[in-house]
Amino acid sequence: MNAISPSSLLTLEAYSKRRKEFRDRVLAHKKNRIVHVGAHMTLIFEDETTIRYQIQEMLRIEKTFDEQGIREELDAYNPLIPDGTNLKATMMLEYEDPQERARELARLIGIEHRVYLQVEGMDPCYAVADEDLVRENEQKTSSVHFLRFELAPAAIAGFRRGRRVAVGVDHPNYRTRVDPIAAEVQGSLSKDFA
Repeated sequence: MNAISPSSLLTLEAYSKRRKEFRDRVLAHKKNRIVHVGAHMTLIFEDETTIRYQIQEMLRIEKTFDEQGIREELDAYNPLIPDGTNLKATMMLEYEDPQERARELARLIGIEHRVYLQVEGMDPCYAVADEDLVRENEQKTSSVHFLRFELAPAAIAGFRRGRRVAVGVDHPNYRTRVDPIAAEVQGSLSKDFA
């Protein structure tokens, strides 16, 4: 895993000076790491760049500069960086209307376990969800989940060689598939494999 170390982070002062430039670079980078899966789900595929930005932003917002606080942020976010055999994504369920959101999150319990990535000619690879903590209860699922797609070596090889890649969901109350994902997204995600 390309873990981010405390020594590689910018100080709060240095980050403040470079924040706009860094933010613009990360936003441009993220454009090729987002997949909209149907009308209400977005997957943001994380990597060292996106997680570094998240850590720097959290340290800035919380005005954290002590060693223990920095270590806690790194411990929370480093596991979201792909380790060379997988892809990791933040999954967001987005409903603008609060009543619709409450109703749909109640109908979508378990959806995080029904998201898959499929390389052409291979079996679907279902996400391992929320390894850090449970994000749903008996009444509803969370609007944010963290997913890991652990691909087999043959699927990784096919992914990197440019075989079509699809992302889908087969939950009874939310069935949709993006086939194929955009070539730019596939190219960016290919770099996550060692």
